[in-house]
Amino acid sequence: MYDNICKYIADQYPREIANWLIGEPLDSVELEPKELSLDPIRTDYLVLRQTEKIVLHAEFQTAPKDDLPFRMLDYRVRVYRRYPEKNMKQVIIYLKKSNSNLVEQDYFNLENTTHKFKVIRLWEQPTNPFLENPGLLPFAILTQEENKLDLLREIAQKVESIPQEKDQTNIANSAAILAGLVLKKDQIFSLLRSDIMKESVVYQAILNEGREQGKFEGKKEGRLEGIKEGVQTGIQTGIEIGKLEAIQEVAINLLKSGMSIEQVINITGLSLEQVEKLP
Repeated sequence: MYDNICKYIADQYPREIANWLIGEPLDSVELEPKELSLDPIRTDYLVLRQTEKIVLHAEFQTAPKDDLPFRMLDYRVRVYRRYPEKNMKQVIIYLKKSNSNLVEQDYFNLENTTHKFKVIRLWEQPTNPFLENPGLLPFAILTQEENKLDLLREIAQKVESIPQEKDQTNIANSAAILAGLVLKKDQIFSLLRSDIMKESVVYQAILNEGREQGKFEGKKEGRLEGIKEGVQTGIQTGIEIGKLEAIQEVAINLLKSGMSIEQVINITGLSLEQVEKLP
């Protein structure tokens, strides 16, 4: 979920994200993974954008993975095969603090081959640059400022000052979801306007309930089966029918904010059929 939200932010604010990651704003277009013959095609948290001269490759990660350094080399080679004339900037952005040595690794070694890439650990980043740019506001809560409640209060004030309603909703929803990595849902709800944030808080509540009940399978009268709690668990949980209505309300709001159907499916866990039937 968190990785998908990051990709959504990158899709909505590509110039701001590029300026942050590589130091220059790119008027870029999305590079489809299928152009690189990726098998399987991964579109969850992979960000590929290109200009005439540069390809930006960003990977948002909640936790480190052993195979990620190799994947960075793999993508670089694939881009070179497809666009040998283009430079490529590659960045891994870790969202949640980790003691693993993998979050320090910015290279991949294979015999006589060494491949380098950039690594950003958000919890080490200064907070102010993220507060000064609306497109980066959702990430501010994950930066080095230790007092997360005061920081969220400041983020809420920044969100209130955004003039465009659509941008305000997009950024507020994204900020609320990412805040779930470091704060409890009641803390988020107490500091952010409920009329903007209620859908994100409700969704967090649904996920938390799904986690708590994740080992309980089967159907009971008046319960919804099938809230997806991630690829690794694949566990179906029972949630009250009223919660389904809440998820549908979340989906409607996300569609109104400009998200694509595919993004809404990834974030809410609803099926394509369920989303297409929404009013």
